[in-house]
Amino acid sequence: MSLWSRVLNAMRGERLNREIEEELQAHIEEAIASGRDPREARRSFGSMLRRREASHSIRAAGWLEAILADIRFGWRQLGRNKVTSAAAVLSLAVGIGSCVAAFRLIDALLWRPLPISNSSNLYVLSRKMIGLYGRPVEDGHWATPEFKLMHDAVKEQGDLIAISDADRTDVTWAMDGSDEVEKAHVAYVSGNLFPVFGLEPALGRLLTPADDRGPGAEPYAVLSWDYWSHRFGRDPHVLGGSVHIGDQAFEIIGVGPRNFSGTEKGTVTDVFLPLSMNKSASQESMTWHRVFLMLKPGVKQATAIEPLRQHLSAINHAFQVSCSSCFHGATQRDIDRFLNQQLVISSAGAGVSDLQKDYRRYLGILGLLAALILFIACLNVANLMTAQASARAQEMALRISIGAGRRRLIQLILSQSALLAVLASLFGAMFAAWSAPFVLSLVNPPDNPARLALPADWRVLLFGFGLIVLVVLLFGLLPALRASAVRPVAALKGGEDPHSPRRLMRGAIALQVAFCFLVLFMCSLFVRSFQRLQNRPLGFSTDRLLLLETVAGKGRLPVVWNQTAEALRATPGVDSVAISGWPLVGRIMINSEISINGAPPSPTPAWFLNVSPEWFSTMKIPLTSGRAFRPQDTSPGAAIVNEIFVKTYFPGQDPIGRTFERGAHQPLNKIVGVTADVPYHDLREPDRPIFYVPFDETDDKTLPTPVGFATFTIHTDTQNPLALANSLRQIIARRNNGLRVSNITTQLDLVRDQTIRERLIATLALFFAAVALLLAGIGLYAVLNHSVLQRRREIGIRMAIGSPRSGIVRIVTLDVFLMIAIGGGTGLSFGFGAARFFGSLLYQVKATDADTMALPACAILLTTLVATLPAVLRALRTDPTEILRAE
Repeated sequence: MSLWSRVLNAMRGERLNREIEEELQAHIEEAIASGRDPREARRSFGSMLRRREASHSIRAAGWLEAILADIRFGWRQLGRNKVTSAAAVLSLAVGIGSCVAAFRLIDALLWRPLPISNSSNLYVLSRKMIGLYGRPVEDGHWATPEFKLMHDAVKEQGDLIAISDADRTDVTWAMDGSDEVEKAHVAYVSGNLFPVFGLEPALGRLLTPADDRGPGAEPYAVLSWDYWSHRFGRDPHVLGGSVHIGDQAFEIIGVGPRNFSGTEKGTVTDVFLPLSMNKSASQESMTWHRVFLMLKPGVKQATAIEPLRQHLSAINHAFQVSCSSCFHGATQRDIDRFLNQQLVISSAGAGVSDLQKDYRRYLGILGLLAALILFIACLNVANLMTAQASARAQEMALRISIGAGRRRLIQLILSQSALLAVLASLFGAMFAAWSAPFVLSLVNPPDNPARLALPADWRVLLFGFGLIVLVVLLFGLLPALRASAVRPVAALKGGEDPHSPRRLMRGAIALQVAFCFLVLFMCSLFVRSFQRLQNRPLGFSTDRLLLLETVAGKGRLPVVWNQTAEALRATPGVDSVAISGWPLVGRIMINSEISINGAPPSPTPAWFLNVSPEWFSTMKIPLTSGRAFRPQDTSPGAAIVNEIFVKTYFPGQDPIGRTFERGAHQPLNKIVGVTADVPYHDLREPDRPIFYVPFDETDDKTLPTPVGFATFTIHTDTQNPLALANSLRQIIARRNNGLRVSNITTQLDLVRDQTIRERLIATLALFFAAVALLLAGIGLYAVLNHSVLQRRREIGIRMAIGSPRSGIVRIVTLDVFLMIAIGGGTGLSFGFGAARFFGSLLYQVKATDADTMALPACAILLTTLVATLPAVLRALRTDPTEILRAE
């Protein structure tokens, strides 16, 4: 009989037995019908039971029947203890669901290969060097002329591909018949991207090397399948239409494949344009796109990468040395520092993005926290299984006495464990399906959220299956081995060591407390780090400040910007309006070398911002000395500096009236005021030297310089400044002076965006800490309750002979409190080790701070007191008379 038939028969159970019984009976009746004596026929046929069992073993898979029987028995066992079983299933579900959700996020961002041909052969080029403040940095962006040199040099062994970051860009679609400006993620790519990646179009055609021949030669665009779907509803008539980006128009020639949306994980590219169509493509000093290397088929990775790296490194060094515009105005020290760089070739099969760089270690922490919660849950269930195995010692002894082997008993216990794990995995899958997208939604602000594909494919299913197996082994194997090792004679006489299961359970409690303390310790660090970053003194106001990031095409004179600001001031609900080149703690940051009295530039650069006279009062940044800008002030000319600027370049001097140059042999800037220190770009970094110059700039002929982009900073009367956003945008549009609002946000949102990572990990850490405390409390309660039940006779006798209540409390709690102390100390040492690993992610928080250690210790102590109270009360309510009567 085939294996499949035997498997199916094993599931038929009693119906198969009835069929065999009927078949055997038919054989006997056939013999009787042929004339044989009924008694003789039955006697010659032999034992009906033996015949039935032999036939059953041939027709059904016995091993599967045993497993199914064990599962049915395990289900009945779970039904007998509904509350305990439900607690075990839910605790495991949270652990399994958290691990699966963490895996989905980590896999989607860091591990999942790009949907291209030969993704394992894809690498990315970058340069390691020493940054401005002596810290090592890695730069992954390159100039297009250098890319072309390297491309030609390695074309025999691989293909170099240039891909820019997919920036949010203003686009206008001509086929809609409207001039409405939208935001789309636009990436400039070299013409060989689609052929080298082995991609085919979903509609039309894709870019080719012939489309990337030179500036303005081939103004073509390719839409991503995702953008084509949600923006145009998969309309095939989109081909031949045009999209306007800046002052350029591009013809749509095709739609990319369904699964490909760029190489930048976390961002879905909407539009692909030829690299040469970007104005930066001809500039030697402009590093603006990444360079990828795809090894050709047959080229061995192990032997090709290092020679390629050395070859490309030599080309890079020669290009930098010969680049006349790369070091304009730089000192020899800065030139030497920049040239002392190392070219690096890294694997890029899973894509490359800033999101990967920013969240790699945070996702590692998320995975660690989820794994710790799963371990705590497994220890809880292991204690439950150990207690049940101890209570079923006589049952196991009886099974052994009637012939059950040790393997059979292990299978029985593991089947029950597997049933728990499968039930928990079902609830965990639902939790993971909700939690992974929820965590992803917390990563970026609503106007530019991170986008990752989170499919429940074979990778996730395989991880989930492996997790179930691991969970079964973690909490089921030890109780199964212990239950199968029972000695029948001793167990049936009640002579098994009662302290052995308690020792196992107490050891599990120590581990559980250690893991719980580690989770709480990490939570304390991340929450305090987030609080300190969130409460960091800013030095400026974020209240009711609306920011209109505005562009002006080829640029407009400062007078146009100032007239627009006056029109905005006249709007009801507006308190004040100022103009700056860009907002504080935004995306843009520009520094400049500072020269004092004609001396060589200082090794410490300063950051600058051009602002209108009203900007300081609108931002509520106080002047500590000097005056604010006046309408007649221009740049170069007047300057206002912060206090760190004074300490850096004019230590111990009065800076008012002194001058400095932005680099060597540049026009002088005279300091007219000093302001308090404010963060310039990143809240996590210390305050830097900053100088402010007037918004009105002039050239060397004192003529006004056109301004291409700036930000209107508007202080409103309303508590919600975004309520005025549309009306203010329309006021600017109606003026028809070439200014157009590109983006709207608030100063408060920019500050909040700075703390997204810290808020995310603090929120998740708080959740995991609460779950860890809950599981630890349940585990402590279960162990103490089991201990009291097992020692009920001992407690009764002690109370009968006059033991005080304090003595009863001591024998109930002493061992457990000792395990908690051991576990807490172990968890603290684990916490110090973990803090060394992710200490760079913390803001002004140390692992050795007293309050950092006090919080988890107090939480563990409080949980312990709550969990031990019911067991202590139960022990004190023991009736010694009842115990002695039973004796």
